[in-house]
Amino acid sequence: MGFIKNFSSLASTPDREKILTLVEAGLRAIQPEQVVKKQVVLHNTFLRIQENTYNLTQFERIFLVGIGKGSGSIASILENILGEHLTDGYVIDNVRQTMFHHIRFTLGTHPLPSETNIAFTKNVLQKLNHLSEKDLVLVVVCGGGSAIFEAPARIDLKTVIHTFKELLNSGAAISEINVVRKHLSLVKGGNFAKHLYPATIVSLLFSDVPGNDISVIASGPTVKDEKTVQDAIAILQKYHITSVSEKDLIETPKEDKYFAHVSNLIMVSNMTAIKAINEKAKSLDFLPRIFSDRVEGGAKTIGRKLIDETKKGELLISGGETTVHVSGKGRGGRNQEVVLGGLPYVGNDTIIVSWDSDGIDFDTFSGAIGDKNTVKKAQSLGLDGQEFLANDNALVFFEKTGDGILTGKLESNVSDLFLVYKK
Repeated sequence: MGFIKNFSSLASTPDREKILTLVEAGLRAIQPEQVVKKQVVLHNTFLRIQENTYNLTQFERIFLVGIGKGSGSIASILENILGEHLTDGYVIDNVRQTMFHHIRFTLGTHPLPSETNIAFTKNVLQKLNHLSEKDLVLVVVCGGGSAIFEAPARIDLKTVIHTFKELLNSGAAISEINVVRKHLSLVKGGNFAKHLYPATIVSLLFSDVPGNDISVIASGPTVKDEKTVQDAIAILQKYHITSVSEKDLIETPKEDKYFAHVSNLIMVSNMTAIKAINEKAKSLDFLPRIFSDRVEGGAKTIGRKLIDETKKGELLISGGETTVHVSGKGRGGRNQEVVLGGLPYVGNDTIIVSWDSDGIDFDTFSGAIGDKNTVKKAQSLGLDGQEFLANDNALVFFEKTGDGILTGKLESNVSDLFLVYKK
């Protein structure tokens, strides 16, 4: 059984079936078990992570911290690899995990932080206090960690939530949002690395960020931050965010010593999925072209841009993360908006698909597929796609046409993925 639960109903034409098979291939390539076991190997007392090897006998204690969407399943795999070498572990995910022997698991919230998230973070800071050079800390960092791993510096939770909502609805890019988040937090922007100093830190990064800027993934808890309080202020002013001001911001650590023994390793990204789709597409006789792994821009307009970029007879493959400036009161999802915004331009020869790799595009669906059949169904139902788009109500549109992609929450999270096929 594949990942798409409604595969049969969506695969109403041979071309649709092949396109959905490519979606399956992309999702399969980024699942944690496959990713981790390829790159993390323990042989006797030597732990190899990618090209780096650690002699575990050189450490008195080994800790594991997992944060973000999908970190639970990844931590479980790592716990089984480490076995008796693991001293203690703490993991917070927004999907419940029970496959642990020693790790303490917390079910957190996303996309907004909560008292549970903050309590978990403060507990980790307390438990991993006063570490030494003889300690090794493995940190699993996944997308969503900005909200899930949080310890506000100078503001209360209510203000944090209000600020996050303002930023998420402002149309700001994720990189801009995270600049502000870093300067409001005791664990972001390298602050967590400073807290763990002088331990050896190995961060396993499961990137959901277009372009894989490691300082942006979960707001870079173990990455030296080049941005300043003044950068954060400029973003607050640019998007007219008024819930916090300069007095609420703190500077992130700039001293090199806190990062001298930190390794930040990208384990998986949207390019992992893109390459897998590209190879599968060749086997299905498509003419694939990888366009970009860092597509950004307004969700309502990206669909048309990707369609315009696609040549006749070509399959365009790309990934990234669009933004939504919320103006309506409907039930949206940026991937569904990408497809809905592209529908007027599909004609008789184009299929467009956009989906979130973690299985949830804000609510219910992971994304949507659109083609001439979608347009015909909408017309027969009397649906005005542009009206739904203007009201940020793409989810309801695709509920009615039956073209929403349903996977449920998945253990992967590498940003959004886009396919356009033009016959």
